[in-house]
Formats: sequence, structure tokens, C-alpha cells
Amino acid sequence: MFERPDKMALHRLIVTCECRFVTTRVTVTGTGTPYLSATNAGPGVLVSYENSGDVVHLQFDAGRATLMRLTALGVAPHDLSAMFLTHYHNDHLVGLADIVLSHWVMDRDDDFAPIEVVAPTGSTTRFVDRMLGIWDDDLAVRAHHNGRAPEPKMRLLGFDVPDEPTEVWSNTSVRVLAGQVRHEPVIGAVGYRVETPDGVIAISGDTTVCEEMAELSRGADVVVHEAMRMNHIMDRPRGQRYIAEYHADCIAIGQQMAALDTPTLMLTHLIPPPIAEEDFVEFEDQVREGGFTGELMVCRDLDHVELA
Repeated sequence: MFERPDKMALHRLIVTCECRFVTTRVTVTGTGTPYLSATNAGPGVLVSYENSGDVVHLQFDAGRATLMRLTALGVAPHDLSAMFLTHYHNDHLVGLADIVLSHWVMDRDDDFAPIEVVAPTGSTTRFVDRMLGIWDDDLAVRAHHNGRAPEPKMRLLGFDVPDEPTEVWSNTSVRVLAGQVRHEPVIGAVGYRVETPDGVIAISGDTTVCEEMAELSRGADVVVHEAMRMNHIMDRPRGQRYIAEYHADCIAIGQQMAALDTPTLMLTHLIPPPIAEEDFVEFEDQVREGGFTGELMVCRDLDHVELA
């Protein structure tokens, strides 16, 4: 089931939201790219699952303004069960320190559990290891003033990039698998597959259309996939076409998702960013041209799908 709040509904959501997830919900927290936008937060996806009042919140990537989008959903940093990173490109990571530092600042009674950050080993885990270094003075003076330890509580769980989808996190009801995707020259980029009692969600991160992403998506109820309108990129001067080498063409996405018989497809990380309504329509038209006939959402921030 799709739901896209109008502007007034979004305002009410931000001001008064007390979200109750009665099933598995997939929310795109940010649809943006490295290009600045007044309306699109940086890349991110939240998967939430509730079982007898026990809520699991899993955040995948944390681009700019991710914490603001989570706050609009009523999800505080200490509500996150785990965070998952797809790769080390800055547009997917600049919001991570915001989440970790805000978790520490809000931890008045030292009763919040560490934030678990799950990431492929190599450049991505090195980033996480180093990211708070520039805040040493801030953390030290705050810790001296409030009497708490100056190290924000964070537990980094690194994993080697697997050749095939492999479990990297689980609890009693939810399992997350990671698999390699093709985003070269980035080394160690991954996508994720989330399995809950309600169904399966595949999240691409940044990738071309590739067999590795097909493996993550096979049998999924919902696929969240980055998307690029190739014709607009190829119309650019030669020196600006390089992004076509490592992002996913809409027509090819449609072909792959049609072959996999994917029921629901959510497009995000939209390249080039849509401005007018006809841009959103063109994303959809190109995916349909590839042969995809399932449910399709060209996402705006906070668009979501529920699995019953």
C-alpha cells in the first residue's frame, strides 16, 4: 500500500507524529543525490517492523538531513536498532555523525544502548572509525561539563563483502543480508536484503543494473532501487557523463525487475533530480518501457510502503 502525504499532512506529521508501525513499513527517508536540494534529503531508507509492541527500526545509509526525516517519523536516534551503510560516498554518510552525536547529547542518563553501525570492511569502516575525530574538542568540553564519558556509544560491526547474499545482522524476528553490487570504481559497495515475517525488502544502495542486485532482489516483495534517466546524462558534455558508468538506467531497471516479477518497486536517489511533475512521470515511463508492470513509486522523501 502506497501513501504520499500532502504538504499539510507532512506538516502535521512533523509536528505531532507518534508513529505506530503495525506491520513492516519501508520509508524512503531521502531521495537526493550529491546535488543540493531544498526538498530532498540525502539517500536513506528506514525499515520498521513491530511485533507485540516490540519495534525494530533499521536505517540504511544516512545522507544529509536524515535525522530530520527520522524525527518527522517520530524515530529518535536511540530508537534505531541498527544502522547499515552501503558504501563510502559522502552523500550517503554525511548524516551519520549527526545521528551518533545527537544520540550522545540526548543520552542524559547514560541509559541508551550503543548505536550499532553495520558496514563493509575497508574504506567504509575506516570512515566510521575516523568520523568523530574532528569533534574531539566539542566532546571533551561537553563531557567535562556534564560528567559523562566523551566517547559516543557506537558499536561498529564490519563484515567482508560476500560473493553472495550473506547474513550480517539479525534478531528474533528480522534478518539482514548483504551482497556485493557494482558501483566501480568504488570498491566494496553493497546492497541489503531485509527479511521480516511480513516479507522481503531489497535495497540497492548505489549500483548499476547487475546480476548481483538481481540476487539480492530475487523473491523480494519490495525493491528500493536507485534510478537514472540515461538520456539526460548522455545529453551532457562529455566530461559530465562519467556518472552513467556506475548508476542504474531506468529502462534496464524495468527489464530486470520485470524478469524477476518484482511486485513493488520504489525508485530513489533520482538522477538527474526531478524538478517538475513531468520529470517524475518520465522516470516511470522509462521503467515501464523496460517492461515492468508491477506497483511503481517514483519516490519523494517520506514515501512509504507497508507489507501486511
